[in-house]
Order: sequence, then structure tokens, then C-alpha cells
Amino acid sequence: MIDFHSHILYGLDDGADSMTESLAMAKSAVKDGVKVIYATPHHLHPLFDYNQEELYEHFDDLKKELINEDIPVELRIGQEIRISGDLVEQLNSNQALTLGNSDKYVLIEFPSDHVPEYAQRLLFDVQVAGYQPIIAHPERNKEIMQKPDVLYKLVRDGNLSQVTSASVTGDFGKKIQEFSFDLLEHNLIHFVASDAHNTTTRGFTSTSAWESIRREFGLDMVYFLRENAEILAEDGHVISDEPFRFKRKKKKKIFNLF
Repeated sequence: MIDFHSHILYGLDDGADSMTESLAMAKSAVKDGVKVIYATPHHLHPLFDYNQEELYEHFDDLKKELINEDIPVELRIGQEIRISGDLVEQLNSNQALTLGNSDKYVLIEFPSDHVPEYAQRLLFDVQVAGYQPIIAHPERNKEIMQKPDVLYKLVRDGNLSQVTSASVTGDFGKKIQEFSFDLLEHNLIHFVASDAHNTTTRGFTSTSAWESIRREFGLDMVYFLRENAEILAEDGHVISDEPFRFKRKKKKKIFNLF
């Protein structure tokens, strides 16, 4: 399996805080069936600050230790990039990284409580510049949960999206799990990834996620999502079915009997 969203690199953000924890996460990922891990620390996030030299230094150190510890997983570099007005410039100058230094795929994060008004136009500009945006964990964004049409319009316009495995398993609660299933049902999700931060509260749960999806939708959905991750890893063209809108629920009529 391929996991293109994790915070396995130590000492850069709210993920692993030491080399020891990074290695423990890698071992946990292998037990979960993961063969390729993308290290995607937050970038342009207001709470975390590091430079590219630190990023590559930690990445190279971890790769060496994975070999020394004989942990059979391939590590690739990337970033989870907080959306900002200079995103295109960041990508063109390599200040922000694509996934695995691919030609196009870029992992984009919104603030947790809203989607910026400029997001639709900016992500269009990102596509025009030759990149393919992937929206990280939309199922946990408060505005999207309240107004799924926001995500529908972004996917309709050619953006892709990734649901978190722990959301699918119910580890973030029943409400987020049900909403994740709704997004999958409406063709608004193209990938599943762990967004793993540690080995305790936010670890690798891909196996459980695939089983949850299989029970809810059958094996075809599992194959579709897993194949997309493999296509991404090869920098190919990801499969995307036509999305459709959430239907508004009719309000129940209240009759006054008196």
C-alpha cells in the first residue's frame, strides 16, 4: 500500500518529535501493510516554522536509519501545504514541494474551520500552472461539513481530495465517519491516506479503513482508491468519476392540531 500523507519526519511540526518516534511510526506502517510512505510535514502553517535545509536533512537522516534498522519501507518527500495567496509562486520556486517531487501532485490543506473565499480561483490558477491539487481531509473541515457544495464545486473544477483513514474507521467520531461515507458516495473523494502523526492517538490505520470501506461500498471502491494512490506514486493520471451534489433534505411539515 501507498500512504502519501504522514507526519513521520521528526522535529518539524506536530508529528514525530524524535528519530526514535519516526522509526516506531515506520515499523507501525509496515505492520499495517504500507510499502511507500510520503513524509508530508506542514508548510506555510502559522504554528510551524522550518526551512528546506532542515526538511531535507531530517528526510535524509530518516532514510539512512530505515536502511540501518532494516525497515522495509520506501520513504518519499513532500509537504502538506496550507493554502495561501502565493501558492503558485511557492511551487514554481520549489519553496513548496510536490508529492515525491512529482511533476504535478500537490497536497493542499485548508484551515480547519473554513475554506478561504479565494480558494476556488487560486486552485484554478494552480492547475493552470501545471499542478494537480489534492485537498487534504475535507471531511474534517467545519465549513465543508455544513456546506458540502463547497467541496463539490472544487472537485467539479478538477481538484482531487483525500479522506483520512481514521475518519473512515470512526476514530474521529461517528459524525465524521458518516460524512466521510457521504463524500465517498457522492464521488467527492479520490484517495485514502493516514495523516499519521504518532503511534498512539493518530497512527496508521489503513487496513481498518479498507475494511470499513469494503463493508460500506464493496471491493470496487477499495480497488478504485488504492489504484489511485498507485497511479499518483507513478505520477500518472488519477481516475476521477463525475461528482454529484448532496441533495437537500426536505424539512418536515409541522401541523398545528389545535
